[in-house]
Amino acid sequence: MTATIIDGRQIAEQIRLEVKQDTERLRRERDITPGLAFILVGENPASQVYVRSKGKACDEMGFYSVTEKLHPGISQQALLDLIEKFNCDVKIHGILVQLPLPKHIDENKVIEAIDYRKDVDGFHPVNVGRLVIGQDCLRPCTPAGVQELLIRSGNDPGGKHVVVVGRSNIVGKPVLNILLQKKDGANAVVTVVHTGGPDIARFTKQADIVVAAMGKAEVITGEMLKPGCVVIDVGINRTPDPTSKNGSRLVGDVHFPSASQVASAITPVPGGVGPMTIAMLMKNTMRAAAGSIYH
Repeated sequence: MTATIIDGRQIAEQIRLEVKQDTERLRRERDITPGLAFILVGENPASQVYVRSKGKACDEMGFYSVTEKLHPGISQQALLDLIEKFNCDVKIHGILVQLPLPKHIDENKVIEAIDYRKDVDGFHPVNVGRLVIGQDCLRPCTPAGVQELLIRSGNDPGGKHVVVVGRSNIVGKPVLNILLQKKDGANAVVTVVHTGGPDIARFTKQADIVVAAMGKAEVITGEMLKPGCVVIDVGINRTPDPTSKNGSRLVGDVHFPSASQVASAITPVPGGVGPMTIAMLMKNTMRAAAGSIYH
């Protein structure tokens, strides 16, 4: 068996086209242009790349966007004041503070300072709480993208046993709460496993769907999977590769060569979950601009 490749780039492009059409309709019918504010503290190279790619996506969608690049030594209060300024700006519907932040700044206080109606990352406690109890909200982009990958690739999780490997607030826990809900495109039986357990394979071998989000390179191998399962690999890890031009390559948390011989469908790294994150960010911003989530 050789797994079907779930093409995240293609599915993300579908979503971006839908968002662009919805944005044009919103502008035409209500004279609203979605606005997104990016706040980048410091000069982390990866963060700079992420913000540039998100800004480019805004341009393609027809969004209004602004990027504030701040000195790494900025005080926490100054950052909170800037967030409050965007909270009050009617042209801004989404606020994204690029993580990680310098150590002297409390990430939790920064997240809580964002108006939850503009929290397009889906990290605010109000949105986390609403997600848990099944209410509509701005959902974390990567976990929401995982659900879209499953649905749009014909792998509806309804009634399936999903094993999520990882328990982070950014991926693992939100994936659990999204797929557990009694809703279309969810309604799965979900198990969460992590490095605190002695035998991850015991659970992954039972899974109809595996969502790998540990942040450790190629930990999950083909022998740890049930034949015919679906694998969604959220991990992005850079490993040494002397045959590569820059001496390294990107791999997921799943060992793709062996897993792809056991699974029925699998996401590649890169080109799987990654493109979905920005697509779902654009969708969140458009929904926030439409104002239809919170009443």
